[in-house]
Formats: sequence, structure tokens, C-alpha cells
Amino acid sequence: MRHILPIIIFLLATNQVKAQTDWVELSGDIMHLALPGAAFGATIVCPEEKLAGSKQFIWAAGVSTVATYALKYAVNKERPNGESHAFPSGHASRAFMGAEFIRRKFGWKAGAPAYLLAGYTGYTRVHANKHDYWDILGGAAVGIASSYIFAKPFTQKVNLSFGRQREAYTLNFSMVF
Repeated sequence: MRHILPIIIFLLATNQVKAQTDWVELSGDIMHLALPGAAFGATIVCPEEKLAGSKQFIWAAGVSTVATYALKYAVNKERPNGESHAFPSGHASRAFMGAEFIRRKFGWKAGAPAYLLAGYTGYTRVHANKHDYWDILGGAAVGIASSYIFAKPFTQKVNLSFGRQREAYTLNFSMVF
């Protein structure tokens, strides 16, 4: 139960997904929450990562959010649809923060699909006429940098070996955390 509270706080701190008619824009609104949610969820599911990984995620998400909104108000760039505070894209910042967190923790096998989904999230913001590609690149840079700084790679090494000592055969198993 105590792990649900950070998820609720994170979801309340981000933009709420509102009813929309454009499924591309809606999918981007969902994905910018789903990627960081998956990254945080992975730290809870993996028992060796639970405490350290959760703290690293909270730091990465917090720094990414603060940096994104500080830049939005400092730069105050106009959006393609005429609204303000375009640079950097908050959706891209959150999505790429989640993707880089997954990559740092679990490698490129998990990170590559996450990066593809983060890139798609950025595309949905351009498609919705909310950002241009510079806004997306700025958000991606903020998100990637925050996870790169705070997420430490999960290095669980498993070693399995067979051997022979005198007249006995051995099976050696070791795990390093």
C-alpha cells in the first residue's frame, strides 16, 4: 500500500488525460504517463531494486519536472496553436525520462522499445499542433539527462559454472547484487 502513494502523487502532479476525439493525441497523453509509470513499477517489482530504484526514480522525475517547468516559464515560447509555454515539451520530458530510466536500469533490450514509444509520444505532440520538433528535442534532453544522472544501472550478475575437483563434479552458482 505504501508504494501506491508515490504513484498517486506522480499522476496528480502531471497533466490529467482529458477526453479527446483525436486518438493520436490521446495515445500520446496516455503514453507520457505510461512510460514513467512502467519505469517506476519496474523498481517495485524487482525486489533488489525496490528501495534504491524507487528513490532514484523519484529524484529523476522530480528534477525533470522542475527543470521542464522552469524552462517553460523562463523561455515562454509560443506554441504552434498560439498558446504559451511551449519549450520544452512536458510530455516529451516525462516520456524520455521514463525511457532513459528503463534503459539505464535494464539495458537496451528494454530501453529500445521504450525509446520508440517516447519518440512516438513526441510525434503526437507535433501532430496535435501543441509543439514543434525543437520543443520535443528540448523535452527529450531534459528527461534523458535527469534519468542519466540519477538512475544507476542494475547490475545483477549471475554466474553458472561446472567443474571437477578430484573425484567430484561441481555445479557452482553465484549471484552478485
